[in-house]
Amino acid sequence: MAMATRVFLLLLLVLISSPSPSFSLYEDQVGLMDWHQQYIGKVKHAVFHTQKAGRKRVVVSTEENVIASLDLRRGDIYVITLSSEGSILRAWNLPDGQMVWESFLQGPKPSKSLLSVSANLKIDKDNVIFAFGKGCLHAVSSIDGEVLWKKDFADESLEVQQIIHPLGSDMIYAVGFVGLSQLDAYQINIRNGEVLKHRSAAFPGGFCGEVSLVSSDTLVALDATRSSLISISFLDGEISLQQTHISNLVGDSFGMAVMLPSKLSGMLMIKIDNYMVFVRVADEGKLEVVEKINDAAAAVSDALALSEGQQAFGLVEHGGNKIHLTVKLVNDWNGDLLKESIRMDHQRGCVHKIFINSYIRTDRSHGFRALIVMEDHSLLLLQQGEIVWSREDGLASIIDVTASELPVEKEGVSVAKVEHNLFEWLKGHMLKLKGTLMLASPEDMIAIQGMRLKSSEKSKMTRDHNGFRKLLIVLTRAGKLFALHTGDGRVVWSVLLHSLRNSEACAYPTGLNVYQWQVPHHHAMDENPSVLVVGRCGLGSDAPGVLSFVDTYTGKELDPLFLTHSIERIIPLSFTDSREQRLHLIIDTDHHAHLYPRTPEAIGIFQHELPNIYWYSVEAENGIIRGHALKSNCILQEGDEYCFDTRDLWSIVFPSESERILATVTRKLNEVVHTQAKVITDQDVMYKYVSKNLLFVATVAPKATGEIGSVTPEESSLVVYLIDTVTGRIIYRMTHHGTQGPVHAVFSENWVVYHYFNLRAHRYEMSVVEIYDQSRADNKDVWKLVLGKHNLTSPVSSYSRPEVITKSQFYFFTHSVKAMAVTSTAKGITSKQLLIGTIGDQVLALDKRYLDPRRTINPSQSEREEGIIPLTDSLPIIPQSYVTHNLKVEGLRGIVTAPAKLESTTLVFAYGVDLFFTRIAPSRTYDLLTDDFSYALLLITIVALVAAIFVTWILSERKELQEKWR
Repeated sequence: MAMATRVFLLLLLVLISSPSPSFSLYEDQVGLMDWHQQYIGKVKHAVFHTQKAGRKRVVVSTEENVIASLDLRRGDIYVITLSSEGSILRAWNLPDGQMVWESFLQGPKPSKSLLSVSANLKIDKDNVIFAFGKGCLHAVSSIDGEVLWKKDFADESLEVQQIIHPLGSDMIYAVGFVGLSQLDAYQINIRNGEVLKHRSAAFPGGFCGEVSLVSSDTLVALDATRSSLISISFLDGEISLQQTHISNLVGDSFGMAVMLPSKLSGMLMIKIDNYMVFVRVADEGKLEVVEKINDAAAAVSDALALSEGQQAFGLVEHGGNKIHLTVKLVNDWNGDLLKESIRMDHQRGCVHKIFINSYIRTDRSHGFRALIVMEDHSLLLLQQGEIVWSREDGLASIIDVTASELPVEKEGVSVAKVEHNLFEWLKGHMLKLKGTLMLASPEDMIAIQGMRLKSSEKSKMTRDHNGFRKLLIVLTRAGKLFALHTGDGRVVWSVLLHSLRNSEACAYPTGLNVYQWQVPHHHAMDENPSVLVVGRCGLGSDAPGVLSFVDTYTGKELDPLFLTHSIERIIPLSFTDSREQRLHLIIDTDHHAHLYPRTPEAIGIFQHELPNIYWYSVEAENGIIRGHALKSNCILQEGDEYCFDTRDLWSIVFPSESERILATVTRKLNEVVHTQAKVITDQDVMYKYVSKNLLFVATVAPKATGEIGSVTPEESSLVVYLIDTVTGRIIYRMTHHGTQGPVHAVFSENWVVYHYFNLRAHRYEMSVVEIYDQSRADNKDVWKLVLGKHNLTSPVSSYSRPEVITKSQFYFFTHSVKAMAVTSTAKGITSKQLLIGTIGDQVLALDKRYLDPRRTINPSQSEREEGIIPLTDSLPIIPQSYVTHNLKVEGLRGIVTAPAKLESTTLVFAYGVDLFFTRIAPSRTYDLLTDDFSYALLLITIVALVAAIFVTWILSERKELQEKWR
């Protein structure tokens, strides 16, 4: 047996001396547990760059303030940069996207922005670019961005509508409205900004503000009643007006006319009823109809120069499940240069914009390609009647996110499939074993890497036992719902919600939030889970709401509900009916509460729990926070048993002259707290004050609501509160003098962390507040906790005055913050990490232990054993703690976390213009073997140990027998 022991120790030594598992990420592991997707948003403008030499590309700008260069062959992004809107003018180098210069437009008041760039702009020639912003007209050099001169129109109250620079002229015209009934035109010298002429013309009927430039000296505007078109000529600075009634052009109509943006020479477009009307401006401002199209949703491109004096434009019309693309000459409507029909997915909606580009075919004729922007904000390139590529750029404008489970894997698998999977499993582990023993050839290493990247398990459409595979249900600003697979980020299904499309039933729809509606468990597995999408039909907060229900397995939109009341707040309740439908309470602007689903079972459950339902409302503009409860059924709506009147319980009014509400945050409703007890040094116990009714409020001095540095430290202060929303009692209050917002905060368990700017130290700070319950201070014996002899299960009421103590600390932090979140796990056992979205559009994971208020400069030995880190004035930024690695989530807006089934793991989704998903383990994967764990090596080790024991046992038996014979 001694020999067997030595062999066992030798093998054990080999196992111990092998490389220990590393918790950092290697280059070949990137993409195995995470994915990163780049988007650009809804395209506003596009310029094709298709010179003979070099890459053929299209440069686009989007509503998300993105400027990107896209490959025309595949739609891939070459260069992407984020721009600022309104007051900053920038120039970029096309090949690599590097910024050439930047110019700040200064002015006394905010205004709309206009840009005028010469059509023959050359890189090496000092042209002048004209930009209107902040109430001023600026002339900017195209070489270095220097502001050559500035003309202030703020005193004249002029809102410039068009900047016109006739080709070859040394003058420009700035034309705009003063009020609603006066038009002003300024003739300005482009060299020095001197006003050469100024003319005004009044129109008694007034203007609605919509105007179209049809030539270098003619504008057409729509009057205030939207029933007439006014031709405006300003030749040589003199203004003349000519009115034409729309009814004289198109006959009797019953709708409101809308002027559409157009850059077709000598032509304008109006939309009235269900028609799009093309109107040509003839001599002396006379208007005549050229074409009338029975498709108000048709899209028209800008004019494209083909040859000297010849221009073409593209027109897209809709017909069934196809779109019809036509390219015509501006001056010849009878002949079509191109006519194609393309089948289009109805889930993309209508065409919103079209940009065309021409190329020379082999027969020397003109061919055309079209870049179209759809209603769902997707981008497609059409050429020769086919869709060359498409991009789901609606995902750049995500409004809300929720996670949903995948279907359970069906039982019953064929023997052939099992044998194939077993063969692939053995083959894979043999290759991994060869790689571990450094015996793998280059071909084997390629096969190993391919197996890792393929990772067929992570992209399956069924649940896994670890809970890594889920669906991310995301709602976009276009009203489209996407289901993204967490394994590889692919779109499983997408649906353009009919209830959130502009229609007679719902005008100006807006998506608000998405919630879990039905989450079937094991006793109701015949039902598919579904989500609730909440929207609003109108521009104001008092507009009626709309509810849409979507099956998360199939993406099918169920029957929507168009509500008669508004939606101010949605409260998901913790109760479900027999079909596992979660009850929701919707509060309208009249302070009535409406229960959904509207079923007898739901009202029965709700009536039983009605006395225990409380909520709060925040009026940030008025500086008021109120607490509410339900009273009885609505008095004014008799017969509606699902409508309830509400009553005010309490209110807190912050004095407007000293405090302004800046931020509020509460705990997640579904957060799991493993235990209230926190064992500290010397086996002492502290009890967390855990309440879902706590609200964190941050207020600042009114002068400090502007940008950082706009006030002095003496004028600014930040005050934070913790308020019980049932009673209105202020649990905690702290004032930070000489500090300023913006404030970002996260609330979890019994602690809150918030980020702000310290004006005195000229640095950002993060503060932490922890709350502990002193009423349970008698339960300080750990053995009482173990044996269950404690009063932790005794009921706690918000109406009893809490005996709490707070511990707080603040630290300097290097970065500005865009978003904050906290990790969440299935049981709440794993330690927490803060997920911080930095100004550099990356996500940093910061261990909560760094924000422990009990940190001291010299912790005792027992405190070190507890895990308390020595106190420093700054929080550390560890490069390896960036969960986004070296990637950026451009335009980062939010971070969402969801628990996996494994307690150690949290799923993290960060969204902005780009998307990023990963899974992290704050306390390392203590309940999971690594993906590259060699089961084959373990099996060989076990077999070798068993064989060694068996051999040594035989040798030992022989030796004993020989000794007995002696």
